[in-house]
Amino acid sequence: MDNGSAQKGDVLVKVEGLSKIFKTTDGRIINALTNVNTTVDRGEVVAIIGPSGSGKSTLLRTFNGLETISKGHIYIDGIDLADKKTDMNALRADVGMVFQHFNLFQHKTSLENITLPQTLVRNCTSAQADQIAMDLLRQLGLDHLANNYPSQLSGGQQQRIAIARALAMQPKLMLFDEATSALDPEMVGEVLDLMKGLATDGMTMCIVTHEMNFAREVCDRVIFMDAGELVETGQPAEFFQNPSTDRAKQFLDKVL
Repeated sequence: MDNGSAQKGDVLVKVEGLSKIFKTTDGRIINALTNVNTTVDRGEVVAIIGPSGSGKSTLLRTFNGLETISKGHIYIDGIDLADKKTDMNALRADVGMVFQHFNLFQHKTSLENITLPQTLVRNCTSAQADQIAMDLLRQLGLDHLANNYPSQLSGGQQQRIAIARALAMQPKLMLFDEATSALDPEMVGEVLDLMKGLATDGMTMCIVTHEMNFAREVCDRVIFMDAGELVETGQPAEFFQNPSTDRAKQFLDKVL
């Protein structure tokens, strides 16, 4: 699969002055994101970390339009998500999303979960979609589970099927929102190993995670968020050994 690694180093995601405001039912205003600015290069693997409620998942969800933009801009391969003329369905086809709770269709087999988006969004024929799905299942060592339903799979197997479903769309960007946090501890490794393989293959990825060892060992850069703000960003070795902000130091003291 061509993940665009030949153009590695080009900016794929550009975030400018991004803010997200939620209004509660009782009229309160919550600033979930405040003036976030960052970029993600093609082929880069970025970990987004921080305490609960810091805006990590909200930031990730704005990258494919699951959360709307209150102010600012996000450009994905030059396409402005803040532009009302942008075809969000077409954009989401290029931005794969893997959720905490798998979000598989329970009444569809593993194979059908992977083929359905291809036929609906990419207009693949059934034969083309089946070929792509089976190739991915073989690569992931899951081809023997092609006709199994989600209820017949372990959590780790379900999450790998969800990743295969996203990969089948041949996305430019993969988003992972706490992809291992709902898994039993013994199943976390198999999903992280798959994500490591994607990183090695040059897939551009933004990963919200509590797995600090994964962020340190696999990711090219770490973004640390707190209270809706991007507090600090840097290479993992530097960030984990010598964070430049007191807030990051306090966070790392608690989680490491």
